[in-house]
Amino acid sequence: MSPPQRLRIAVLNRHFGYRFGGAERYAAAIAEALASTHEVHVFAQDIEHHHPGITYHPVSRPFKRPRWVNQLWFALQTWRMTRRGFDVVHSHENTWHGHVQTVHVRPFRMGLFHGLSTGKRWLRWLSLFTSPRLITYWCLEAARFSPQADRRVVATSSSVMLETVAAYPHTASMMEVIPPGVELPASRLPAAAARAALRLPADVPLALFVGNDFDKKGLPTLLEALAQTSGLHLAVVGQGRHLERYQQQMQALGLTERVHLLGSLTDVTPAYAAADWLVHPTTEDTYAMVVLEAMAHGLPVIVTSARHCGIAAELQHGRTALILDDPLDTEALAQLLRSLLDDMALRVKLAQAGEPFTKNRTWRSAAAHYEALIQSVQKSSTSP
Repeated sequence: MSPPQRLRIAVLNRHFGYRFGGAERYAAAIAEALASTHEVHVFAQDIEHHHPGITYHPVSRPFKRPRWVNQLWFALQTWRMTRRGFDVVHSHENTWHGHVQTVHVRPFRMGLFHGLSTGKRWLRWLSLFTSPRLITYWCLEAARFSPQADRRVVATSSSVMLETVAAYPHTASMMEVIPPGVELPASRLPAAAARAALRLPADVPLALFVGNDFDKKGLPTLLEALAQTSGLHLAVVGQGRHLERYQQQMQALGLTERVHLLGSLTDVTPAYAAADWLVHPTTEDTYAMVVLEAMAHGLPVIVTSARHCGIAAELQHGRTALILDDPLDTEALAQLLRSLLDDMALRVKLAQAGEPFTKNRTWRSAAAHYEALIQSVQKSSTSP
């Protein structure tokens, strides 16, 4: 069997690097994997990434505010920069160009009208056509999902796929689901060394929270639950907004000595090694790569139900994870924290479930799916 044709692939993502968030980590991991067999070029405005097989092209950003103007600028500039010389354009952004469009979040159209009464829908239509911001997002997204023979749409979770098809029914025939993957660690850093490196206390039970949007990822509820869980410490990785408000909440709850703010980490591996388990009480997450990564590092996990977090649809309560039905239920979360704190056998059971769950969910397998998709796109674009 002949090796796949080496293609010139353009990857579009405004923020490119592992620090920015789950969608950006997804884009970077897939680009790295594809760079082993193809010529990969990244077009981004913020680049915090280095890989020897990738060529980086900075995109200007004359408009930091408003965001919708920058979104339109990025689409225009990347269209100009990639319309010639590339076999495949892979976009992780709302752009009208791109053979492969990877969707990480609920479609804008779905968020605009979902769950509204008839009267409120009419008001929303009125606001849409009188707002340059809304109409720009609307038009960019509609163009992104416009039918083309050589276009494929990738959803990063089943929930994103269902919502995209609900908003744009014609995308059903163009749709693939390629969930995030994980890099399986060859070995685990000793917990003592990891805690020392991160300046964390050595001899205390330690839960881990990872996320940049503290409100959406459920940190306020977690702090309330932590206050009901005597002796447990919490390491927080991320750079959330309104940090002073959370510090005030910690002080009011008497948690100043038990919560350790680590800020944004380029490599979260030491935090996984330092922790005893991960808590992810998110109110809205299309998948939650952090849960998959924690399980790959041998951590038990507490995660909200599939109504709020995509990966939970693949997990079983008490067997592969502890599932929190309501992300705002402080008492229920505190009970789950105490169950892990008090039951070592449960912690061991959940930790051992991580390896079989993650072994077939690697970035290599996700990239192989993209490889097949890109080859089919290339065949479609060159067919008479």
